[in-house]
Amino acid sequence: MHERLDLKGLVNTRDLGGLPAAEGNIAPNKLIRSGKLYKLPDETVNALKQYGITTIVDLRIYTECDETPDTLWEGVEYRHLPVLCTATPGITREKSMRRTMSIEAKRIKKEFGTTDNYMKEMYRSIFFNQEAKIRLTEVLRLIIENEGCILWHCSAGKDRAGIVAMLVESLLGVDKQTIIHDYVISTDYLGRKFFWNKFWLTAVPFVPRGLRRILMAMMEAKPEYLPFDELESKYGSVTDYCKQELGITDEDIATLKRKYIVPANS
Repeated sequence: MHERLDLKGLVNTRDLGGLPAAEGNIAPNKLIRSGKLYKLPDETVNALKQYGITTIVDLRIYTECDETPDTLWEGVEYRHLPVLCTATPGITREKSMRRTMSIEAKRIKKEFGTTDNYMKEMYRSIFFNQEAKIRLTEVLRLIIENEGCILWHCSAGKDRAGIVAMLVESLLGVDKQTIIHDYVISTDYLGRKFFWNKFWLTAVPFVPRGLRRILMAMMEAKPEYLPFDELESKYGSVTDYCKQELGITDEDIATLKRKYIVPANS
């Protein structure tokens, strides 16, 4: 299975290398998913250099990038491809969102009923919103054309980074259950990051119960958030969605497999 990069300052960072794919395993030191790379200490930067990362793809909105800019180093290429255009409760994590969450929680409850319904719709919108599809296409093209080690990230490494991982893993022939496991493991990997958030929510008495429930749920990575059923119903598979909506070709898929899959016994 994948290797977690447990280095100081990194959030939910892991190498997809080792995941079983259609014709072998995903190659190590090639495909990295992560949370933000803010104020990384020198020892972590040096470790990432040694890991061979050549390209960083930032999926966050502009406000997130301004508030917590990536730590970069000489020789690494930085690409900003925001999958979302605006602040989105439960997904983007800029300071202004924290200040308005009590208002947003009321709206979520009124419009969607439950946090799960809301999160499923937010994920679904990324797959079907025209601007988001353009960004997803650009990210996939970068990964297809990449010749080194590429890292893509959002703020927590759970939602936007998880969606890109779902697409890449699907194109490489990783089975659905493995993809889902790679997604939901974010809940465990973010446990330390979210510990004090959850502690505060349970310890502070003036936080309304409804708001507490919504905020706690937004820290989880649940299988039902990934719209596998709808994509399979409409297109036949996630790969077919990529072909029909994102313009990925059979040649592109062959290139991905050639670059990122190694025989299982190697």
